[in-house]
Amino acid sequence: MAKVRTKDLLEKFNFELVSGEDGIHRPIVTSDLSRPGLELAGFFDYYPAERVQLLGMTEMTFFSKLHPEEKESRMERLCHDTTPAIILSRGQDVPEQLIEASERNAVPVMRSNMTTTRLSSRLTNYLEGMLAPTTAVHGVLVDIYGVGVLITGQSGVGKSETALELVKRGHRLVADDCVEIRQEDEDVLVGSAPELIEHLLEIRGLGIINVMTLFGTGAIRGHKRITLNIHLENWDPKKQYDRLGIEEDKLKIIDTDITKITLPVRPGRNLAVIVEVAAMNFRLKRLGINTAKEFTNKLANVISEKDPDLL
Repeated sequence: MAKVRTKDLLEKFNFELVSGEDGIHRPIVTSDLSRPGLELAGFFDYYPAERVQLLGMTEMTFFSKLHPEEKESRMERLCHDTTPAIILSRGQDVPEQLIEASERNAVPVMRSNMTTTRLSSRLTNYLEGMLAPTTAVHGVLVDIYGVGVLITGQSGVGKSETALELVKRGHRLVADDCVEIRQEDEDVLVGSAPELIEHLLEIRGLGIINVMTLFGTGAIRGHKRITLNIHLENWDPKKQYDRLGIEEDKLKIIDTDITKITLPVRPGRNLAVIVEVAAMNFRLKRLGINTAKEFTNKLANVISEKDPDLL
C-alpha cells in the first residue's frame, strides 16, 4: 500500500482543491518535487511526471505569455496519468486550460497561499519523513540524557524492567517491545512506538502499565533519534567480555551503523545504572573524551618508563 497519497497533502497542508478531485487518491512515490519550467517551454523529453509539480510565480508568468494553442497543449501534457498533483503557490489564479486538462486526466490541482520556496521546503521535509525506509526492531527505546538508546536482547532478558527503572530515574520512554525505525536521512535513524502500544510498558508478572498515566507526560517521548544500541544477553562464563571499552561493535539498521555495546546479565548487576552510565560515557566519547584510550596511553607510558624493551 502507498505510504502517502495526494489526499494526505491536501489534509496536512490545508490546500485548496481547485480541480481533479477524482485523482486525490493517487500515490506519491518520491519526495522529489518538480518545477516544470522547461516543460512549459515545450521540452518534455525528461519530464518527471511521477513527481508533485510545483508552479510558482515564475512559471505562471511565463505561461501567461504563451499563445492559446500552446497553453492548452502544455497543460494537457503536464497532466500525465502518473502525476500525483499540481500545486500553485502564492494563491495564484488557476488557468482555465489547467482546470480543463486536470478534469480530463483526473490530476488534482491544488492552491496554497505560501511562497514557492517555503512551500517547496515544507513539502520536501514532509515527504522525506513519510517516504523514508522503515523497519521494526524488537526492543526498547529510551531517551537517556539526550541519547537515544535502543535496548535489545532475547525475550525475558530484562529489557522492559530496565526501561522501567530508567523511567523512575527521570529518563523518558519512547517505545517498548516493538520499535518502528525510519531512516530520515543518511545516518539518521528515528524510532517511535506503534500507535497501538504507545506509552505502554509490559512487565512480566505485573502486566501492561501506562507510563504516561503513572509517571506523567515528562516520562515519555513520541520519537527519538537512535545513536546507541545496548544488547543484553545472559552471562556466559566461557565468553570473553570487553574489559576496557576500546573496541566498538556496530549494529546495522537499514543503511546506518550505530555503536553497539553488549552487556552480560547476571543476578546482582544493576542494569539500569549501567545503561545510564553507558549513555553518559557515549556522550563523552562524542565530545572527544575517551577514558579507555587515555588509560591505555598512560599504561603504555608507565611501561615504557619502567622497561622500554617491553614495547
